[in-house]
Amino acid sequence: MHNKTIAELAQGLHQKQFSSLELTTHFLQRIQEHNKRLNAFVTITDELALAQAKEADDRLSSGQSNTLTGIPIAQKDIFCTQGVRTSCGSKMLDNFIAPYNATVVERFNQAGAVMLGKLNMDEFAMGSSNETSYYGPVKNPWDVGAVPGGSSGGSAAAVASRIAPGATGTDTGGSIRQPAAFCGITGLKPTYGLVSRWGMIAFASSLDQGGPMARTAEDCALMLQTMAGFDEKDSTSVNRPVADFSATLNDSLQGLRIGLPKEFFGEGLDHDIAKLIHEAVAEYEKLGATVKEVSLPNMNLSGPAYYVVAPAECSSNLARFDGVRYGHRCENPKDLADLYTRSRGEGFGAEVKRRILIGTYVLSAGYYDAYYLKAQKIRRLISDDFKQAFQEVDVIMGPTSPSVAFRFGEKSADPISMYLSDIYTIAVNLAGLPGMSLPVGFSKNLPVGMQIIGDYFSESRLLNVAHEYQQVTGWHDKAPAEF
Repeated sequence: MHNKTIAELAQGLHQKQFSSLELTTHFLQRIQEHNKRLNAFVTITDELALAQAKEADDRLSSGQSNTLTGIPIAQKDIFCTQGVRTSCGSKMLDNFIAPYNATVVERFNQAGAVMLGKLNMDEFAMGSSNETSYYGPVKNPWDVGAVPGGSSGGSAAAVASRIAPGATGTDTGGSIRQPAAFCGITGLKPTYGLVSRWGMIAFASSLDQGGPMARTAEDCALMLQTMAGFDEKDSTSVNRPVADFSATLNDSLQGLRIGLPKEFFGEGLDHDIAKLIHEAVAEYEKLGATVKEVSLPNMNLSGPAYYVVAPAECSSNLARFDGVRYGHRCENPKDLADLYTRSRGEGFGAEVKRRILIGTYVLSAGYYDAYYLKAQKIRRLISDDFKQAFQEVDVIMGPTSPSVAFRFGEKSADPISMYLSDIYTIAVNLAGLPGMSLPVGFSKNLPVGMQIIGDYFSESRLLNVAHEYQQVTGWHDKAPAEF
């Protein structure tokens, strides 16, 4: 059962080939068998999952079900889950039991999906390798000596190792797409505002966006159908009708205009990855697409702009974790200043502290105009570059990451090198565009991901473009031998 996609499992449930209880029990057994090696789950919700599965079976038998009813899903541990620990991969929230469900979690519950547990992640979603988690690193199922990518590394590893059919992720600068590439799965970062951020613990509020991670584009479409939609509790939620993401999956790609940014194929990109991207693009040409070179001239400024904007917003968002109301509190504080200082010093890890310090600095008097304001102006230039490109092409394609998954410890001592692993993804977040990664081959026995970027609210087109490729190739079906 674990080798079936969400679409196949849904069909099996509705045809009564197996029950949700049987399916959920199967995945819980696989988690018990493999999680110690992978460290993908930080919380396994056995009792809740089995209770939800029984309820789903009742809904299925009474005909009051939808596509995801009875399907096991795992939640990234950044989404609040009522009565279940929500840690954000941090010591600061190790003891935090959320009193409510995030909107995304609530929507899965209403659809009748089953929650297997909460997935490991870089602390407060800050990282590109899943090495900053308080609970230790997640291992890449293709090579346990390699990182799974971050921050949604637990989500990517769980899906790739077939211990969860699908998982939620969040993407602030590439945190769905880069781990999807490193682990050989499909991941979609929607347009900013399409998926509610309410109950999703904030890192950088103008960049964060939740999205689906699964084996196929078809599965991502099914998950996004449940996740997307206006939420009056989220001031950044966009009030517009939700498209039927599955309806156009099989549309012809005849006449599709693909743009290849020359900035994506320059120095720093691994030669094998460049070759695999061009081979994937050649498959699209066989499907009727045309290809042309485009330019994103301000692409090289996306890294510096992102690492001003994101830390600035994180320093503001993380100010609430002070040891007073909830979360980690130091022992026997002498006074209020000691409470703040020691609680935050003990609760946050090194990468989070680094970004808080940078963010506080760029927002301080005398530096705001020089750094933060300038970064926001660059952000507009990057957005305008994409706008210009989309007048000429329908989608943009390129590598998701400049390399395959790197080894543990290889970049952890060099933050700049680590930050560069997101060089192709962060511009998409700065512009608020949708982007996705899908597997297109292997290099050095590790998966390679290709990124597809679309114009605002073009998720249906992206999913169609990815799905049609997956109909004529088999990279998305490859599984790590051990799992």
